[in-house]
Amino acid sequence: MMVPIWMLIVGIVVALLAGALIGFALGVKWRKQVAEKEISSAEEEAKRIINESIKSAESKKREALVEAKEEILKARNDFERDQKERRADLQKQERRLQQKEETLDRKTENMEKKEEVLQTKLTELEAAREEVATVKKSQMEVLERISGFTAEEAKAYLINQLETEVTHESAMKIREIEAQFKEEADTKAKEILSLAIQRCAADHVAEATVSVVPLPNDEMKGRIIGREGRNIRTLETMTGVDLIIDDTPEAITVSCFDPVRREIARIALEKLIQDGRIHPSRIEEMVEKAKREVDATIKAEGERAVFETNVHGLHPELIKLLGRMKYRTSYGQNVLNHSIEVSHLAGLLAAEIGADVTLAKRAGLLHDLGKSIDHEVEGSHVQIGVELARKYKENEDVIHAIEAHHNDVEPRTIVACLVQAADAVSAARPGARRENLENYIKRLEKLEELTSSFPGVEKSFAIQAGREVRIMVAPEKVSEDQMVLLARDIAKKIEEELEYPGQIKVNMIRETKVVEYAK
Repeated sequence: MMVPIWMLIVGIVVALLAGALIGFALGVKWRKQVAEKEISSAEEEAKRIINESIKSAESKKREALVEAKEEILKARNDFERDQKERRADLQKQERRLQQKEETLDRKTENMEKKEEVLQTKLTELEAAREEVATVKKSQMEVLERISGFTAEEAKAYLINQLETEVTHESAMKIREIEAQFKEEADTKAKEILSLAIQRCAADHVAEATVSVVPLPNDEMKGRIIGREGRNIRTLETMTGVDLIIDDTPEAITVSCFDPVRREIARIALEKLIQDGRIHPSRIEEMVEKAKREVDATIKAEGERAVFETNVHGLHPELIKLLGRMKYRTSYGQNVLNHSIEVSHLAGLLAAEIGADVTLAKRAGLLHDLGKSIDHEVEGSHVQIGVELARKYKENEDVIHAIEAHHNDVEPRTIVACLVQAADAVSAARPGARRENLENYIKRLEKLEELTSSFPGVEKSFAIQAGREVRIMVAPEKVSEDQMVLLARDIAKKIEEELEYPGQIKVNMIRETKVVEYAK
């Protein structure tokens, strides 16, 4: 039996719908199972995350607690250390105050004791004064009773007796004799001094503070200056002079108040110009050679002075000290030439009056011996000269003449008086001395002495007529940071202790140099 088509179609549609419903039901169930699994997995994951978060939070909490405890411990340690330091400072201050209090107590006690002693002495003095007055009064009464005169009557009697015994003629005779001897003594002294001066005629050249070095040509000025001024800077640093290079044709001026430095710089410059090789290492070599030449000149000049004055038996060190005076000036006068002249004058004066000529010449030559090192040793040149003469076993009469030539002590011998007179004659000649130059040099020496007194300073040079002081410091003792403070301290001390016009530039140099030889 044939099934109708529409029924077949309806059956197929119903079957499809039933299949779809069954598929949908099965899909829903499967999705529900999957969702439940995902929900279960999500819950487990959430629990795990929550547990890990709790653990992490507890760990961070513990770390935070540990850090907090460490900070608290550190703060407590810092606080305790500060407390200890403050307590130590307070204890130091307390001890210092206690020491000051004890010192003040001792001083107060000493003052009280001194006051008691003074009061006792005043009491004793007052008692002694009263006793002296009583004794004097009793003696006067005894004398008046014995003589039968009062004090006024006895005084008048003695005056009348003296007036009758001393006549007007005797007084006139005494005055006449005194005037005669005084006139003869003045005339004789003038004759002796004029004769000595005539027999010892010496030229006088006032010492200057500059030297001029001739140049073969003006091109040499540039070579002496060097690239960026390194040659002239090295020469000035090594010698402590000031080189003036100006428009003067074929000449350089060496300026320095110290003639020794000036001479060393002049000789070194002449050697460099003659050699032609001018660079810092060559300059240092030539400066050392110049120093050795000056030392040899000092010895030769000392021997020349001894030979000219015919003074024998001097200690070799005294001869060297005499030679050093060639480079020392006093009020612009060369001290070595002055000493030689004083020696000649003292010998001539001694010959005229019959004194010991040899001793007078020896004392005259050595009278300014202290000036050879008075810029290196504390004290006056008289005191230094006496100590040097004693050190080298000089004659006591010579030592006394050195000590008395400026009236530091009263002259007791003829030789001392002769040295005084010869020194005055040599210094009083017209043009022999210049006061202003000596004051200027003393001011520069004082400036160098003051700046050299600071620790770490190796050398100190006053240049530019005292407007600048160049200071060389030891690099191992003074760092670059300390240089700033040291320069400020030196400038402050100069302001406090020196008097000077304008301002003084403190130029500090710190140089590290290493020398090694390849053999």
